[in-house]
Amino acid sequence: MGGKQSKEFVTVELKRRMTLSSVDRIRKHATTHFGYSILSLAMRGLDEMPEELWELRELEKLNLSLNCLCVLPSSLGALENLVLLNLWGNELASLPPEIGLLRNLKVLFAYHNRLSEVPEELGACTKLEVLSLAHNQITGLPGSLATMCKLTKLNLSHNRIAHIPTCVYRMRSLVFLHLACNRLENIADQIQDLVNLKILIVEGNQIHVLPKTLCSLGALELLNVDFNDLQSVPVDMYLLKRLEKLACHPLDKGLHIIHNPLLKPIQEVLRGGLTALYNYLKPA
Repeated sequence: MGGKQSKEFVTVELKRRMTLSSVDRIRKHATTHFGYSILSLAMRGLDEMPEELWELRELEKLNLSLNCLCVLPSSLGALENLVLLNLWGNELASLPPEIGLLRNLKVLFAYHNRLSEVPEELGACTKLEVLSLAHNQITGLPGSLATMCKLTKLNLSHNRIAHIPTCVYRMRSLVFLHLACNRLENIADQIQDLVNLKILIVEGNQIHVLPKTLCSLGALELLNVDFNDLQSVPVDMYLLKRLEKLACHPLDKGLHIIHNPLLKPIQEVLRGGLTALYNYLKPA
C-alpha cells in the first residue's frame, strides 16, 4: 500500500514539474521579506544569467553577488521594479546602458568588479540613495550623475581616480563619501557645497593641501586624511566643531591625520590632541 502511494506521489510530482515553465522554477526561489519580492542567486558559480530571469518583472531586490559574471545583458532593464541590485564580487567589465531604465533603483552595489567606467545612463536612476563602486578600475564618473539628488552614500574607494569628479560636488544630499586609496592630489573648493556631509574618507592618496572651504562643512563628524602628503592644515579647521578628537581606529569619529609629513609646529601641537590643535589655530 505504502509503495503504491509513494509511486503515485512521484508521478504527480513529475507531472507538476513538467507543467512548470522555466520562469516559474526561478520564481519558486523568490521570497517576500518586509513586503519586498526578493531573489538571491548569490554564490552559484554563474557565468551567465538564465534568460527567464528577466521575465520576473515583479522583483524588487536581486542579489547576483559572488558569481563569475563578465557581462549583464540589456534585458536587465526589464526589471523596472528593482529597488536594490547587488552585483558585488563578479568580473564585470561594464554595466549595460539599460541600467538607466531601473528608475526605481535605490541601492546599487557593484564593488569588487573590473569596471573601468560608468555608463552615462546611470544618471537616469535619480532615486538612487546608495552607490558603491569600490575596488574597480574607475578613473572618473560621467557628468550625468549630478542628477542624483537623493544619493546619501557614495563609495569610490580603491579605484584610479586622480580628481574628484565634478558631478560629486553636485550631490548635495551626500552624508558619506569614501574616496580612499585613489590617486587624488587635491580636493576642490567646491567641497563646500556638500553641506550635509558627515563622513569624508580620503586616506591613502597623495593630497598635498586641504582647501579652506572644507572648514565650512559644519556637519562633518569624521574626516580621514591619513596616509597623504599633508604638511599643514587650514587655519580655520577649529570651525569643524563636530570633529571632537584625534581618532586612530578606522571606525572612530573625529580627525584621522597622524600619518602625514606634517611640519614641526603642527606635528608637535597634535601631541596634545585635537583641542590643542584648535587652540593653536584659533586667532588671538
